[in-house]
Amino acid sequence: MTPWARLRQLLTRSLAAKLIVCLVAGTALLSGLFGYINLRLQRRHLEEVVLTSADRITDVIRRSTHYQMLRNDREALYHVINTLGHEPGIRRIRIFNEEGHISFSTDSAEVGRLVDKNAEACYACHSQAEPLTKLNRPDRARIFTDADGTRVLGMINPIENEPACYNAACHAHPAAQKILGVIDAGLSLAQVDAQISERQDLLIGFTVVAMVLLALVSVLFVWFVLQRPLGELTLGIQRVAQGSLDQRLPVRSSDQLGELAASFNKMTDELQEARNELLAWGRTLEQRVREKTRELQQAYQHMANVEKMASLGKLAATVAHEVNNPLSGILTYAKLINRQLARGSPDSDQVAEIRQHLVLIESESQRCGEILRNLLSFARQVPTELVPKNLNSIIERCLALVRHQLELQSIELEANLAEDLPAALCDAGQIQQVVLALMMNAIEAMPHGGRLRLETRRHTTPDALQIVVGDDGVGIPPQLLEHIFEPFFTTKENQHRVGLGLTIARRIIEQHHGSISVVSTPQQGTVFTIVLPAAVKVGVGEGVGGHGRQTT
Repeated sequence: MTPWARLRQLLTRSLAAKLIVCLVAGTALLSGLFGYINLRLQRRHLEEVVLTSADRITDVIRRSTHYQMLRNDREALYHVINTLGHEPGIRRIRIFNEEGHISFSTDSAEVGRLVDKNAEACYACHSQAEPLTKLNRPDRARIFTDADGTRVLGMINPIENEPACYNAACHAHPAAQKILGVIDAGLSLAQVDAQISERQDLLIGFTVVAMVLLALVSVLFVWFVLQRPLGELTLGIQRVAQGSLDQRLPVRSSDQLGELAASFNKMTDELQEARNELLAWGRTLEQRVREKTRELQQAYQHMANVEKMASLGKLAATVAHEVNNPLSGILTYAKLINRQLARGSPDSDQVAEIRQHLVLIESESQRCGEILRNLLSFARQVPTELVPKNLNSIIERCLALVRHQLELQSIELEANLAEDLPAALCDAGQIQQVVLALMMNAIEAMPHGGRLRLETRRHTTPDALQIVVGDDGVGIPPQLLEHIFEPFFTTKENQHRVGLGLTIARRIIEQHHGSISVVSTPQQGTVFTIVLPAAVKVGVGEGVGGHGRQTT
């Protein structure tokens, strides 16, 4: 940046610089104007003094030569004029008559010449309407430059025709003639010009010194009284804007700038106090948020357990009916074996029949045990742990719990479980809870029979899997479809349903970093699609695989 650009930037942005420039410029202007007026007054005063002196000198000359003029003593008159003409400061003395003929002069070369009436000596008389006797002293004076280049003040003094003159026997001047001649004296203004020049130099020097001193005083005043407080205030405001609320300004005076600094300190104190309060409230709020989050997590866990127990209770009746059938068969075959053994030692045919009965008893017992194990596994409370799990195995456990319910409601099962499916990174118990909740909703949506569709497949992206649960039920109205995942929202008329099943299901899927979506058409059915992340390595965990397409 050039010096001129820096100066312009300083003048446009700095209030102190603008004030200094205004003070210095105003001081220079006023000092220059004062000096000019003072110099003009001094010049006029000196010229007035010289003018008065010239008038007195001409009057002295007139009075000194009055006697010689009355006696017409030209020799004596010449000596008097010549003597006065050599006085210091007198350039020339001459006397000429009314026709302009020079009678006497300190310059003998011009004696007898005719004075030009347009010259400076005659201009005052012949350019005025008033006669010479009526002219004021300033009008009888003129300033001109002689051949040497010296300024000269010329003063003319009329020689009036007095009674002593026109009554004398030696003169032939009529009484009607007012002016007999003119005394013209020229005084040098060299000394006056020298004094004026000297005073002008002194005045200029004094003005320059005064301007420098005033500028220096102005700069010091502006710097200490204005610039430094304003600079500190500007810097303080910038630091406060950057977040430093511990900034304080020194209070050096009791004027408005001091009050401004005190107000700034008070403002920063209040801002710092307010920020400390906000920080304290923030910390308190963070602590309360953590507490409430922990409480919400506990409440969510409790609601999930409640929903799970509700589903478990609903399954209990179905499981009881399903377990009752194999238990009845076991009881029947046990009675038959007991009867056969009570008749005596069985023969080979009876032993073979008893063995068949025992095989059936064993098979039905295993069936009951598997059903009860699935129910206990679903009811068990274990912490969430995301590990690689086979989705098809989870679906099979869910089917084992609802298969009897499907048979009771004449619902056809269509299971299309993809083979060679990668393991899913999930918590098997929670995913089983979600799938079972969707299956129970589908069963309730088909009270008069229908078809339940279950499907596992790969997602379009290689690191995700899908579970699809569909039904041919009554469907969900479009105006209610966007609300089904909201807490406590339910479309069922059963007063014991609180509408937390789908809310908890979506929360579980979101905790698995997956998603759940729904497509429903009234009177045509509903399809839920669950997307879960796949495990990092295919085949880790419980293994992969499936049972293919199943229809019951």
